[in-house]
Amino acid sequence: MSAILDLAQGLQDSAIGTALAESTVAFPVIEGIHLLGLSISVGLIILTDLRLIGVLFRNLPVADVLRNLRPWVLSGFAVTFLSGFLLFWSEAATVIVSPAFPVKFLFILLGGLNALYFEFKLAKLTPVVENHAVLPAGVRYAGLASISLWTLVIITGRLIPYLPG
Repeated sequence: MSAILDLAQGLQDSAIGTALAESTVAFPVIEGIHLLGLSISVGLIILTDLRLIGVLFRNLPVADVLRNLRPWVLSGFAVTFLSGFLLFWSEAATVIVSPAFPVKFLFILLGGLNALYFEFKLAKLTPVVENHAVLPAGVRYAGLASISLWTLVIITGRLIPYLPG
């Protein structure tokens, strides 16, 4: 663990890490961008998941919902990832010791695996392709898992500064 902590400290102490951390403007602007990207990506994912669960947009074909929202979701994730990396860069040694930090990344991994399983397996099922109003239980569970996991990502992300190592 000390090698990882040393690497994190080196990243934080770098010229860019120090500049980001000491700037009165850069850190809050990057954090705001991070929250906007998160709002776009997770907000649209939740809309998609509510369609999968059968709560919202029951008359809209799932394929249309996915096709129309996917570019926005992926763009939001790209913004969130890049801004999150910059935020991490500025406080890596502090953040990495928080017990919430690895838990957040576990939830991100599980959310990503759930999304991949949906995209490559569940989205190809006949009831999804044919736009049945009520989708198979596995599709609904994937939607519920998605909402739960991305909510937990946000909660654990907010816990990081409050649960120091």
